[in-house]
Amino acid sequence: MTNPNIRFGLQIPLFTFPDVAPGDLFERVSDIAVTAEDSGFDSVFVMDHFYQLPGLGRPEENMFEAYTLLSALAACTHTVRLGCMVGGMTYRNPAFLAKTVTCLDVISKGRAIWGIGAGWFEQEHQDYNFEFGSFTDRFEKLEEGLQIAKSMFVNDTTTFEGKWFKVTNAFNVPKPVQAGGPPILIGGSGEKKTLRMVAQYGDACNVFGDATHVRHLMGVLDEHCARLGRNPADICRTRLGTLIVGRTMEEAQAKLSARLGGATIDQLPADMQARVKGMFLVGDADEVGAKVQELLDAGLDGIVVNMPDAYDLEAVALAGSVLSTVFA
Repeated sequence: MTNPNIRFGLQIPLFTFPDVAPGDLFERVSDIAVTAEDSGFDSVFVMDHFYQLPGLGRPEENMFEAYTLLSALAACTHTVRLGCMVGGMTYRNPAFLAKTVTCLDVISKGRAIWGIGAGWFEQEHQDYNFEFGSFTDRFEKLEEGLQIAKSMFVNDTTTFEGKWFKVTNAFNVPKPVQAGGPPILIGGSGEKKTLRMVAQYGDACNVFGDATHVRHLMGVLDEHCARLGRNPADICRTRLGTLIVGRTMEEAQAKLSARLGGATIDQLPADMQARVKGMFLVGDADEVGAKVQELLDAGLDGIVVNMPDAYDLEAVALAGSVLSTVFA
């Protein structure tokens, strides 16, 4: 197992950009990834969804298939790690998924991260006729899939028969470039199931929440590690959030207001205020740096951010410069 040592990564969840035609979408996404790499980001992630998510856009808005996109980005970049933030086990047969992630690792010359979770967006499953099942079903599938993929990353053949999945003498050739396979990043903040699987199978985790909640989750993860005999220092710990950074506080607040449809945080309903404050990093370089440091002090090794204005390459470069200073 290999700690991916993520300091700061960029997630690209949106593919509907001002004045960018569908035929030009990939070029803009590749420009975003290259700019992130040139600006100091050490990883680039995309969502593993077929529809745009509620809160980010409408279902009919642009969405790439994740691994096709990541493989194309591998040919455009040189140093950033590449992965899903995070994939859904319910979307693909796990042996096929292990093969897909291995191909990404080979194409990228050892830069793949396998980001994976249980899956949650029911509408996609219904419309694509993927079995959704219960909460328990999805986590059982996640655990079986983890076992299959971990074996396929290292063994000549894999045979497995579980409740949900079965493979017989499954080959995975060529093997991943990274010894032992791509680092496994398990996404989610569930204390009983998700963080236990991180301690048992994962090289990294990604959680959500403010510094207080993050500190609590990291304590829960440490408890799972102690029970399972895992060195907690072997697990890279990150948190996904939205970054809105400006050269001044006023510029950052104006960007936030645009993201909120013209409102300020104080004008939002109380429950939405709490979600925004727990998810967003907003400010100039000093303010963003202080908020990131608070998260690191809560037990994280790094952060992953998305940006509403990532289509603006100057904004991506500014974010990279600000975060590079924090992690210098």
